[in-house]
Amino acid sequence: MHILLTNDDGPPSPSSPFIKSLITSLRDRGHTVSVCIPADQKSWIGKAHIIGHHPTPTFYHPDTDSTHTTPRTDGGEEWVLINGTPASCTQIGLFHLFKERGAIDLVVSGPNFGRNSSAVYALSSGTLGGSLEAALSGAKSISVSYAYKTRDHDWGIVQNASDISAKIVENLYNNWPTDNSVDIYSVNVPLEEGVYHAKILFTHILQNTWGGCYKAIHTKEEEEDPGKLEKATRDGVSTPAEETGTSSSNAEGNTDKLMEKYRFKWAPRFIDVEKAAKEESAAGSDAWALMQGFISVTPLRANFMHASAQIGEELKL
Repeated sequence: MHILLTNDDGPPSPSSPFIKSLITSLRDRGHTVSVCIPADQKSWIGKAHIIGHHPTPTFYHPDTDSTHTTPRTDGGEEWVLINGTPASCTQIGLFHLFKERGAIDLVVSGPNFGRNSSAVYALSSGTLGGSLEAALSGAKSISVSYAYKTRDHDWGIVQNASDISAKIVENLYNNWPTDNSVDIYSVNVPLEEGVYHAKILFTHILQNTWGGCYKAIHTKEEEEDPGKLEKATRDGVSTPAEETGTSSSNAEGNTDKLMEKYRFKWAPRFIDVEKAAKEESAAGSDAWALMQGFISVTPLRANFMHASAQIGEELKL
């Protein structure tokens, strides 16, 4: 099949280390893979489009790890980089690129550098955003995320994760429900020894919450590199908000002074997120499955499904 691959981590870099591996595994199974991805890190952006911004392409050559302003003419492989969001890459890839390769059968978004399990991650994820955009464009889509516990990646394990991911992608596509009950699948793969033979479970998304994800800081520094910041967040080394002692609740008790003296740094706390995954009620969820070393496959609809409790009732004031 013809697969359009996008992601939210951009081209190969320390914050996007696994993309070549998954492409290789998909191609080894005989699939045509066309690549349209953000030109740089676009994590935590969901399914956003930037109104008034005009995305433009550049061209990445994976054989030389170089980027160019014009398409190559030597017949070598190139990926299209868009200075936009994952959703814009999906749109542009589906409707404006790769026509000479035939119709696109499936959009694969990923592999994300880090898990996208539980509502906290899934609702913010640019990886799932790329897939949701595909579904709203009438295409089948699968998001793939690699959950890691160590920054010292064993590349044999990474390749095994890519090989089993490619096999899962193929199986899901070939057995896609015909009753319109599934728009996308979210696949979370643990980067652990034996991943190729790990149990694969259909799961639901763990419903959870998080606390404040910004901290107030005194600084005149330039904005931080988003790729490095995303990697630190995924690695769990960003500074917890409550350690600063300068939150909006205690900064002189004056909002105006706070706005004058402070900036706000992305510093999410995932302690409560991890705690929720360990609770008994989490059994059967995507986060719970990853904690067991299982591969999680979550079927999703591309909508905000209504809660049924009050449907049809009149709201009387």
